Amino acid sequence: MLLPLFILLLLHLCRRIAALPTEQKPLNSIDSKGILDIRAALRKAEIIPTVINDFIPSHSVSISWDKKSAALGNTLKPKHVQDQPTIKLHDETNPDGCYSTNMTYVITLTDPDAPSRDNPKWSEFCHWIVSGVHLSGPSDTVSESCSNSGGKKESDLKEVMEYKPPGPPPKTGKHRYVFLVFAPSNSTSLPLTLSKPKDRKHWGYDGERKGVRKWAEENGLVPVGANFIYAQNDEQ
Repeated sequence: MLLPLFILLLLHLCRRIAALPTEQKPLNSIDSKGILDIRAALRKAEIIPTVINDFIPSHSVSISWDKKSAALGNTLKPKHVQDQPTIKLHDETNPDGCYSTNMTYVITLTDPDAPSRDNPKWSEFCHWIVSGVHLSGPSDTVSESCSNSGGKKESDLKEVMEYKPPGPPPKTGKHRYVFLVFAPSNSTSLPLTLSKPKDRKHWGYDGERKGVRKWAEENGLVPVGANFIYAQNDEQ
């Protein structure tokens, strides 16, 4: 069963390759186990398909706060994720860490379990949107590109929606806090002009239970990576 599934994933990736820089070679160097692990974790947590449509991850994203990190569904206490996290973004189709593109990416954080998974009447809740994220080199400590593609460009980072740390209400169980990585569907390396949701609840869609999926589609973005954590209030 694994081989047919992998073939299906590769065919799906071929259809999505237009969203990746043409210099990348996903079918030559892709980490199939990494792809399957990420996708399997998203499906097990029902992030696919409730938050985002099924997709083939081509990028891994490291999200860390001080000594804590997101690990595809680990549980962290809200007190440990109060500060804006550090991002490392890697193209798993190009493992040498050198990139010849200046295309930047968008990171979002959304909570589909607001105020609770059993009663998600505020879903989805927008916690963060940051654009201008560059791919990280193999020895970087913050988001930056390989030296042959322009180097570190922290000035490109732009908070479209400022970071609001996870704060699940009492007695609402565990919440899924989902980080999604998006690329421009046209592979442009120009700065992106993104809409800012007018409200955090429902990503500003006037009480509709919509979220990051609709916002991304409206802004010409396609998903390429993801990570997530669980968090809950101590009072249960």
